[in-house]
Amino acid sequence: AIVTVDGVGEWATTTLGKGCGKDIEIIEELRFPHSIGLLYSAFTYYTGFRVNSGEYKLMGLAPYGNANSQQTADFKEKILRELVDIRDDGSVLLNMNYFAYATGLNMVNESKWIQLFGLPPRQPESEISQPYMDMALAIQQVTEEIVLRLCRTAKEKTQSKYLVLAGGVALNSVANGKILKSGLFEDIWIQPAAGDAGGALGAAYAVWHIHQGNERQRHSGRDAMKGSFLGPEYSERRIVKAINKYDAKARHYEDFAELIREVARIMDEGNVVGWFEGWMEYGTRALGNRSILGDARNPEMQKKMNLKIKYREGFRPFAPTVLEEDVQAHFDLDRPSPYMLLVIPVRSNKQIPVPTDYNSWPLYDRLYFKRSDLPAITHIDYSARIQSVSGEVNPRYWELIQEFKKRTGYGVIVNTSFNVRGEPIVCTPEDAYRCFMRTEMDYLVMGNHLFDKKEQPAFKDTADWRSEFKLD
Repeated sequence: AIVTVDGVGEWATTTLGKGCGKDIEIIEELRFPHSIGLLYSAFTYYTGFRVNSGEYKLMGLAPYGNANSQQTADFKEKILRELVDIRDDGSVLLNMNYFAYATGLNMVNESKWIQLFGLPPRQPESEISQPYMDMALAIQQVTEEIVLRLCRTAKEKTQSKYLVLAGGVALNSVANGKILKSGLFEDIWIQPAAGDAGGALGAAYAVWHIHQGNERQRHSGRDAMKGSFLGPEYSERRIVKAINKYDAKARHYEDFAELIREVARIMDEGNVVGWFEGWMEYGTRALGNRSILGDARNPEMQKKMNLKIKYREGFRPFAPTVLEEDVQAHFDLDRPSPYMLLVIPVRSNKQIPVPTDYNSWPLYDRLYFKRSDLPAITHIDYSARIQSVSGEVNPRYWELIQEFKKRTGYGVIVNTSFNVRGEPIVCTPEDAYRCFMRTEMDYLVMGNHLFDKKEQPAFKDTADWRSEFKLD
């Protein structure tokens, strides 16, 4: 079964289909302007985030909403009564009197939204008050219900055991976790570049299968995308060139095992490490080749990474990378999750109960309460956006986490993308070194080279990162 849920593609915004071999049959389509993705984006705007890039912030804010409050219930009731008519099959009709994206440059009719919800749109970068947290939770709950209805319809119409998801809404990893837990399908697959970037992969497959008529090859259950490491790789020569360019100080390790023992020690002591390795990831997530890493057990790690490394909103959660063989030891999940596209609860025996008055606490007091033995990656609803790593797919990253486990007993670390807010993930060695020096990151690993921030020369750089996006 195929479910594609987006803002808008060409004209279709939601598509149900069935795949068999190399052939795809389109079963149903929902067309612009009625769009689940644009409904979610309208709330992204109204809660003060940027449309087409801040939707994951809205998803991360939702758990701060109070699920038991009357305000959340009222917001949800108004969404369902005035903004969207959800049919049993998951199709939607939006009340376009409240939306402006079809005819203008704004997402919503602000005067009507203010009248409906009783609060104005939140100004970007302003303090986030409880009403906006409750609004985020309300639209997340509505979106999950729509997506689950679509998946039930896809199941009924295809009778398939398996589901594939695509489109920007398929990057809503919270909804994906609910689909998996529903038991509608034996397994689900979400393409890791499920948004607009996935069109590149689709175009290649279209030529291969439709134009050239090649049959689809099965891969005996293994991931044919090879971990999504489909981007550029840089040679040892290029890394040395970057070291010389910046007169950087780095220690070279002939023995990789010795290097990862040192990095495991560094992380165990509370340091943050930039990790630049091999082929760059394709898609929205850093999966261990262009990553910033830390100790998931450290209760200060989330604050340090958000405020001193990423320079982004402090409420945003971080994801764990866990050894594939250790997933069930820490999370309520019985299968791999290689692309960080499933949000799943931390196992109950790892959780620390919150006080009875917890929901009345200010946002950041709730955030920094230690909720599990892995506080840096446990969101306030006890969930985590999991990336499992396989020794077969990414052996050097797996070996690092294995070494960390030998030292600490935990085969779990924090993994976030190697960039700062407002910039893309680093691509070249030059990008990596500049990002390292512009932040309060403690160490950097590029290939078999280890950089200590305390040993680096004074850094002055006015170069445009765009000039470095080229291969050897």
